[in-house]
Amino acid sequence: MKLIDLSVPISPRIREPIPAEIKYESHEAGALQAAAVLGLKQDDFPESKAWATETVTLNTHSGTHIDAPWHYWPTSEGKQARTVDELPLEWFYSDGVVLDFSTKPPGYEITTDDLKAELQRIEYTLKPYDIVLIRSDADKRLYHEHYAFLHAGVSAEATLWLLDQGIKVVGTDGWGWDIPLNLQAEAYKKQPREGVLWAAHYVGKDREYCQIEKLANLEQIPKPFGFKVCCFPIKVEKASAGWARPVAIVE
Repeated sequence: MKLIDLSVPISPRIREPIPAEIKYESHEAGALQAAAVLGLKQDDFPESKAWATETVTLNTHSGTHIDAPWHYWPTSEGKQARTVDELPLEWFYSDGVVLDFSTKPPGYEITTDDLKAELQRIEYTLKPYDIVLIRSDADKRLYHEHYAFLHAGVSAEATLWLLDQGIKVVGTDGWGWDIPLNLQAEAYKKQPREGVLWAAHYVGKDREYCQIEKLANLEQIPKPFGFKVCCFPIKVEKASAGWARPVAIVE
């Protein structure tokens, strides 16, 4: 069995709009903390060292994470949208499928026909609860100044088609599931109308589903299907997303 890490690190070095902040505390600082809590002195600990800790400040959409329906809109399928702590665990451990669009340029919008053509190429038919992973190799540009704008996105129509196949969890190695936000904004400024801004995310108003964003290493999965994906989100109370460390499990 082979385990493949599909996540990016929580790191302030990632060039994204809402970066993480990490404050590192040394073992010596830990001894000071422990001494204060326990009524001791720092040098009571071996070599004046105790625990090392980190204080992390980050948005629930920083790093590799899973968007819950609540992220897209207050309601989904006519009722209050579920937050990340309310979703069924069964969604997040299932058969995986990688669809390779790494030859498409940044900003390309993947269509339903593109999905069908790729599935035909790999000779696979989607089934309910497959976890569909979109490869654009955007993770190779993780530390690029414009990382958030350097992925291929998925159209609203193509997203809806995936959900029609019974899919509940989709994923991308891009910063977002839709085409980059700068391209959405440019298109909207040219012709203001519905269906331009955040169109694929807004599919979640009517159809309940989850997105994994900022995946990595999809090219390391040795076959396009015939593997499992485990991607349980962290249980953040009433949150629109939860961090995750997705793993491909290849027998």
